[in-house]
Amino acid sequence: MLRRMYDWTLSLAARKTAETWLGVIAFIESSVFLVPADVLFLPMALARPERAYRYALIATIASTLGGIAGYLLGAYAFDAIAKPALEFYGKLDDFERLRACAGRETTMLLLVTSGLSHLPPIKVVTILSGVIQVGLAFFIISCIIFRGARFYALAWALRRYGEPIKAFIEKRLGLIAGIAAAALIGLYFALKWLAGSGQLFTC
Repeated sequence: MLRRMYDWTLSLAARKTAETWLGVIAFIESSVFLVPADVLFLPMALARPERAYRYALIATIASTLGGIAGYLLGAYAFDAIAKPALEFYGKLDDFERLRACAGRETTMLLLVTSGLSHLPPIKVVTILSGVIQVGLAFFIISCIIFRGARFYALAWALRRYGEPIKAFIEKRLGLIAGIAAAALIGLYFALKWLAGSGQLFTC
């Protein structure tokens, strides 16, 4: 199923309505869709590099709006909508582990790492933010800054290096971003421990 969804998302890049679909995918990936908008963004920006920053803006705005929708689902419709969606995609266990262990400060940090590298998955952190009532203003600002940073960095790389960078992005950039996100989480834990102000996790 995941492969079919990936291939279908990739095929949207060739359509005349690709920009609209980019906005749709960026919106729904935050709460109810498994394939990240990057899958559609990359071939679009590569085919039309002069529009790469335009695509980054569309993706950033749509992802932020989708994030707000996911936040509201977590806050007000978790059992009815968000939980079944997480269960359908096999992300419910990840969510429950985070909800049991992550405090508000930790979730704020995870908004940064998920925005930059999808670690943990964006939809998991978005819904969790609503469930535990992370400040909405901080949530929106973090979406704009860190999700935007990811899309604009990809746009810059594709405009500058073109096709040669595409294979690197697809195969290794996620790993590098994941390692950086893990390092950021580790640094946060170390600082909390050295300051004696609590634990990274509450459980």
